[in-house]
Formats: sequence, C-alpha cells, structure tokens
Amino acid sequence: MSLDGRPVQAVLLAAGRGTRLKSPLAKVLHRAQGVPLLEHTLRAVAGAQPITIVIGHGAEAVEAAFAGRGRFVRQDPPRGTGHAVMVAREAFAANADRALLVVNGDLPLLRDRTVEALIAAHEASGAAATLLTAELPDAGSYGRVLRGEGDSVRAIVEARDASPEERAIREWNVGVYAFRVAPLLRALDQLTPQNAQGEYYLTDVIAHLVADGEGVGACRVDDAREALGVNTLQELAIASRLLVERRLGELMNAGVVVEDPASTFVGVDVRVEPGAVLRPGTHLEGRTSIAGGATIGPFARLQDAVIGADTVVLDHCLLRECVVGSGVSIGPFAHVRPETRIEDTAKVGNFVELKKTRLGRGAKAPHLSYLGDATIGDAANIGAGTITCNYDGTRKHPTRIGAGAFVGSNSTLVAPVSIGDGAYVAAASAITEDVPADALALGRSRQTTKAGWARKRRDTKAKGS
Repeated sequence: MSLDGRPVQAVLLAAGRGTRLKSPLAKVLHRAQGVPLLEHTLRAVAGAQPITIVIGHGAEAVEAAFAGRGRFVRQDPPRGTGHAVMVAREAFAANADRALLVVNGDLPLLRDRTVEALIAAHEASGAAATLLTAELPDAGSYGRVLRGEGDSVRAIVEARDASPEERAIREWNVGVYAFRVAPLLRALDQLTPQNAQGEYYLTDVIAHLVADGEGVGACRVDDAREALGVNTLQELAIASRLLVERRLGELMNAGVVVEDPASTFVGVDVRVEPGAVLRPGTHLEGRTSIAGGATIGPFARLQDAVIGADTVVLDHCLLRECVVGSGVSIGPFAHVRPETRIEDTAKVGNFVELKKTRLGRGAKAPHLSYLGDATIGDAANIGAGTITCNYDGTRKHPTRIGAGAFVGSNSTLVAPVSIGDGAYVAAASAITEDVPADALALGRSRQTTKAGWARKRRDTKAKGS
C-alpha cells in the first residue's frame, strides 16, 4: 500500500483476551466468514510494509496461525491500547519516514479501500494523526470523538470515562489511525494511566498531539458497519453474517444465482463464476472454486473443492479437497473425500463414498458404493453395493478397474487387485485375484436349491402346534 510514492507501515493490535467472548481462545483467532478475525485485518492493510503484530493472550497460538505474516511483539502484561503501541515503538520508529497505520485486530468488516481513503486523507492534510470515525444514533461503548475549532479533532473520550453530554455524541472512534511517526513518539512519552482502569489509552495520544499544537483530522467511513468490532459471540455471529451477505451481494451482481442468501455461506477465499447456481443451504468453504453453469445443493457442503462447468452437486453432499470435472453429476447423499478426482461426465450417485480415487471420464458409480485408493477407467460401471477393500489393518492397497469394465452389484474387490479393461465381474462376487481384460470373473459359491423344503418346514411346524 502506498500513496504518491510514500510507503505505509502498520501496527495491528491483537493482544486482547476478549473477556466477553468467554473463550480461552485468543480474541483475534475467533472466526468470521470462516477465517480468524486477524486475517480480515491483515487483508485490509495488505501492502503495508512492514507489519508489526502486537500479541498477548494466546500469543503462541496467534504466532503459529500467522507465521510469516509480520513481525510479532509481546505485550505482557496488557495495559491498554497505548501500551500496545509503546511495545511496538522500536519496530515502527525504525521507519520514521513512513506513515503509520494502527489498526485494532477485531475489525473484520473493514475494507481495504476504506484504509486507503484514510491514508489519502492523512497525506493530503499533513496532520500528525487522522482517525477513522463513524456515526450511529447510539454509539454505545465506543469512544466519542470530541471536535474543536474548524471541525478538527481535539480529543477522544472512552465511553466508560465520558460525561453524560459526551456520551450523547454520535460520532465515535473506530480504532483505525494514521500517524506521522515523530509526533506520535513524542505523544507516547506523555501517556499516563490516568483513568478508571489504570491503562494507557491510545486515544489519549490525540489530546497530547493537540496540546503540542499538532493537527488531528478525521475521515468518516461511509458504511458504519465496517467499523463494528467484535466483543461478544453474538457480535461475532453478526459480523460473520454481514461478511457473507457482502460476498453474496458481490456474487449476485456478477451473475451468480443465489436462491436463498439467508441460508447460503460462501467463504472469503471461495471463487464462483457467473452462471453458477447456489441452491438453499449451500456452504462453500476454504479455497473452493465453482465454474460457470454448475449447480450446487441444496444443502451441500464443499471444502477446498474444484468444480467444473455444468456439473451438478445434488442434495446433502459433502466434498472435500477434491477436483471434479465438467458435466459431472454427484449425489444426492454422496461423500467425496480428499485426493479424489472425478473426470468429465462421470456420475457419482446416492450414498457413494470416494476416497483418494480417480473416477474416469464417463464412468459411473450410481449407488451405495465405497471406492477407496482406486483408479477407475473411462466409461467403467460400478454396480450398487461395490466395495474396494483397501485397508488390511496396517496398510492401504490400490484397486485398478480398467476402462469399460463392468463390476456387478454387491461385489467385494480385495486390494491389491486389478480388473482389466472391458472385463466383467459377476454380481455378489468376492474378487481376490486380478481379472484379465475382457474376462468374466465370478467369485461366489454355487447356488443350491432344495425343492419343496419351505413347504415341508411349514407343514412340520403346523403339526407341532
């Protein structure tokens, strides 16, 4: 992120416990739209360099989750937002020529374009600090922005320290700031914990800057929802829903049919092409990709799945870490597990499970089958109830079914085993040896029929009664 050739650095405040979340998990690791809160903040400041992340509660877990995404500094013990910036001062002071973004880590709805607008306003004004603000009829627990002459900002007062008159102010501080580094460093040196909580407030920096004769400006966000922080599980759910609604709106504007937005979930990294149809109850997660013309659902969940054009994933299917070609039909009630590839025009029917399997072009597994560690050729037909016995209790073994092969219903293929191209396996067979191409394999005992046996049995029972 840069403006007129001036680079920007960032400090993200991610040390909070999130007491009202009532969770042992670090606040910024709670998920909205399928990814941690801090991930949304990192994306909003994408391009800033360097990025310093201030961590505290659950520090090890946060570092592990975001390794390589920035420099970490510890705030221990946490003593407020001002103290958080103090512990990061060595990192940002080393780049004093760069504008500094300071952003709360629990603002998942914040857009990158809003951050860019803040930086633009800051650079244009030459102010020592520029705040991102929003307005609501009732600003609740947010810090109020106090204006001075010429509509400049003179101070921010936390809601819990505000007078009744100050609490009536509708404009509030979002928790996103742009600073010039040198004045910020001087103001940080003046911070004292003179408040009811004994904490160092970053908001007090504003009053110190004003007292030093520095200019402080404000950039108001157009959509106040971007400024909503997360302090409770209810707020987390609201933020996640708003993020999903935003994404669904973008998709519908681009030509994706979303039949019931209220029941549809699309993750932040999901890609859906125009012309696709998402039916009610569809959940698309991870890095799922849906091509145009595909129809998903109702009540289907896809995670890290790639779906080709004109493919149909029917009711109540679960697909994970798989690749599906074009013109495929899957379901209902199918489970496609990781490392599976389904080629064009293949069919996977109801109650079929595939794991680490390649189903060839035009091949069919219409009903009630388990196919694991298998390679199935083009145009092969897998009868209802077929099972590949791939696990011997210690190791997994492969099954190969050739192109055009026909496997009859209720067959058991004991791996490792190979069925040749064009071969037939008779229904209800247990196959333990390879079947050559174009052969017929029968792996069942000969049927014995005893004429009149059932009638004699009934007669005997009747005499006994």
